[in-house]
Amino acid sequence: MSTQKHVLQEAGTVEENSLRLERGKAEQIVEALNADLASTYVLYHQLKKHHWNVEGAEFRDLHVFLGEAADHAEEAADELAERLQALGGTPVSNPVNIAETAPVEFEGDDVYDVRTSLEHDLAIFGDNIESLREHVELAADLGDHATAEILREVLVQVEEDAHHVEHYLEDDTLVTPEAAEK
Repeated sequence: MSTQKHVLQEAGTVEENSLRLERGKAEQIVEALNADLASTYVLYHQLKKHHWNVEGAEFRDLHVFLGEAADHAEEAADELAERLQALGGTPVSNPVNIAETAPVEFEGDDVYDVRTSLEHDLAIFGDNIESLREHVELAADLGDHATAEILREVLVQVEEDAHHVEHYLEDDTLVTPEAAEK
C-alpha cells in the first residue's frame, strides 16, 4: 500500500469542471448520480449472487441472463462514475459508503429459490428505474443534457433487463412451490 498522503480530492466534494456547468448544479447532479451508482452496484452484486446460485429446470437460461444483466449493471456503473467525475465529483466506491448511499437494499447473503430471487431483483430494478427517470428530469431541468442522455441510455437497458425478469416470473415458467407439491 502506498504511503503517499497527498489527497487530490476529498470524497464527497465537487470541484469546478471543464463542462461549464456551474458548481451548484453540478453538486445536485453528482449527488443524484452517486445514488444511482450505489444502487447499480447493489443490483450488480445481487445479480451476480443469483447468477452463481441459480438452480432448476431453467438453470442455463437464467444463469446466462443473470450474468448478462450483471454485466449491463457493471457497464452502467462505469458510465455513471465517469460522468460524475467529469462533473467534478468523486464516485462513491467504498462498499460501506455504497450501502449507505444506495436507496435500495441488498437482499443479504441467504440463498433463496429462484422465483424469490428474481422477485427481489425486480424490486431493485423497479426502484432504479424510478430513480433514473427522476434524475433524467433533474439533469435536463438543470441544463445538463449530456448527463440526461447518459441516464436515458442506462434507463433503456435497465428497463429491458427488468422486462426480461418479468417474463421469467410468468406463471408458465419456473415451477412454483404450489406446483411442486402436486
